[in-house]
Amino acid sequence: MATTADFKNGMCMEFNGKLYTIVQFQHVKPGKGGAFVRTKLKNLETGKVIENTFTAGVKVNQVRIERRPYQFLYKDDLGYNFMHQETFEQISLQEELVDNKDLYKEGQYVEMMIHAEEERILSCELPPFVEMEVTYTEPGLRGDTASSTALKAATVDTGAIIHVPLFINIGDKIRIDTRTREYYERVK
Repeated sequence: MATTADFKNGMCMEFNGKLYTIVQFQHVKPGKGGAFVRTKLKNLETGKVIENTFTAGVKVNQVRIERRPYQFLYKDDLGYNFMHQETFEQISLQEELVDNKDLYKEGQYVEMMIHAEEERILSCELPPFVEMEVTYTEPGLRGDTASSTALKAATVDTGAIIHVPLFINIGDKIRIDTRTREYYERVK
C-alpha cells in the first residue's frame, strides 16, 4: 500500500477497480481546510486520462508494471505476433491491445507493459519515433501555399497515411512521431 506522500509521475495504482498511471500530480495545502492532492491519471487499458482529487494521506494499492522489449514478427488470423528480445518466447496479441496498428512493420521493436503479478499484457507501444519510406504522394508545386505550413497526404510503406510538407517526394525516408502520428523530419 502507498499513500499520497508516495505519489510520483509514472507510478501505477489500482483505482476504482482499474489500473492507472499518474501522469501529473500536485500537493495543495490551502489556508483553510485539509491538504489534498490533485492528479491526472491515465487508464492503462483504454488510454483515457481522468482528473481526480485525493485527500492527503489516503492509501492506494500500488501495482508493479514492467516494460519488456519485444520485436514485431507478423500479423495473421490470430492477431499480431511478437517475440521477446531476451527469451525468444513468441506471443500473439489481439488487435485491441495494439496501438497505431498501421505503423507496424516486420522487425519493428516495441515495448509491452505487463502487470507483473498477473503476467497480463496491458498494452503494446511503439518507440516515440519510427522511420518509414514514402511510397506515394502527389507532387507539391512551389507557390501552392497560402501559409508556410502547407501539408499534403502521403502513404508510407506500411499503408498508413501521414500528412507531410510539400517538399517530401516518393522514395524519401521520413521520421514519424508515433504519439501524435505526425511528420517529424526527413531522414538522410
